[in-house]
Amino acid sequence: MSLLILGQMVLAALLAIVLYIFIGFIPGTDETSVLLPISMAVILSGINPIVALTFFVASFVTLGLMNLMPTLIVGLPGGVMSSPIVEHSLMLKKEGRTAIAIKKGAVGSLIGVLVALPTSLTISKLIMPYVDFLKDNASWFFIGGALFLALLSSSKIISVLSIVPLALLFQGLRQVYWELGIVPLEKNITTSFFLGITVAPLLLTLLSLFNKEKREQEIIETIPPTYIPAIKNESLSPFNVLSKSELISSVGASFIANFLFVLSPVGLTILFGELAGKKEKNPIKKAETSIVTMSALAQSTYLSGLMISMIALGIPLSPSAIGPGAAFFNAPPVFDISQQQTIKSVLTSPQLMLAFAIGSLLAISIVYIVAMRLAAPITTFVLQKIPHEAILGLFISLILLLGYMDAGLLNLFGILLIGIASGTLNRLGVNYGVQFMTLYAAPALLQLFS
Repeated sequence: MSLLILGQMVLAALLAIVLYIFIGFIPGTDETSVLLPISMAVILSGINPIVALTFFVASFVTLGLMNLMPTLIVGLPGGVMSSPIVEHSLMLKKEGRTAIAIKKGAVGSLIGVLVALPTSLTISKLIMPYVDFLKDNASWFFIGGALFLALLSSSKIISVLSIVPLALLFQGLRQVYWELGIVPLEKNITTSFFLGITVAPLLLTLLSLFNKEKREQEIIETIPPTYIPAIKNESLSPFNVLSKSELISSVGASFIANFLFVLSPVGLTILFGELAGKKEKNPIKKAETSIVTMSALAQSTYLSGLMISMIALGIPLSPSAIGPGAAFFNAPPVFDISQQQTIKSVLTSPQLMLAFAIGSLLAISIVYIVAMRLAAPITTFVLQKIPHEAILGLFISLILLLGYMDAGLLNLFGILLIGIASGTLNRLGVNYGVQFMTLYAAPALLQLFS
């Protein structure tokens, strides 16, 4: 590998870090909706795949820690993965321990990255002998994965019942596009449908505002004040920050979660985070232990799911690979999973490992310092100067552009249809993982009825 490519990888990681530091501080942004469209655009721009992967890895590691900051400082969840710590962060804020919570959250994220990298590589090597079997039976794994995730969700019955109707929706739209000649028969539209699922909750919320009664319910007379506590600068050293029990809980939970990479990252974060906190009798210690463990899990679950899917499998079998990392498996014409042309077929295992190492280690090193020194002022700047609506509008416009490039004007209405259907199911408790798995499983699943 040339020094030029290495330089491009470092530069891409730095650009991702700067971009997602600010995006991460914006409350209410979903990880998939802010990672997938940009990574898709980067891949389709024709950039070297290893550079694109480094950009993506740095993006989600940065986002994983930065999303914690508005949660810890003002109690507003930065994203889905940070929502489990809201209750604990509010309690510590009330006790005047926000600075300690930030430090513990930052160290927890650092632990998650450092544990996930070697553990995921080890797991990848262990399952590599079975890769051909897994690939040959990928469609069955997608069908089984959709059922498995549905049975793990809080709304089990509606999740299971939604699988076949969703498959009909996806395949029906594809058939319409083929019949009308919008796309050639050899092209299997997937990218746009990913984006439709990704933007679904936001799209449904925006569309509901066209309903007069719903719009009137959303009107507020006064804006509630947001208090940002003063935070003193403390030592940047990660040592002596955690107690022995916090260190054991965060390392142990991160290690075990790597072996459960096919399960929901949010579910694993809540499960192991709350289990770790229950061991503590003191409410403050309980909150701090939960925050440390959940911060570590937010990084390790994403990293392990992506690394194992990309390095060992070459197919997305984890929620983080199916959602935020989907573009590295299916972004025609660069990657096409139906032709077994994914990031694994383009890059060697050492190249994939290098991209993960550079992106994750560079990101966690920089954002750790940013979190420790600049969390409060950046939160203030973002809340005061960056309109939430502008960021959401940017992502929606990017999704519409990619949808038009994928299958023309009619496809925008296809995305709208998928967004409404997926958003409604999401509100009923059918999570992203079930919907993304069903998208991959749709052709093989419907073939069973023939």
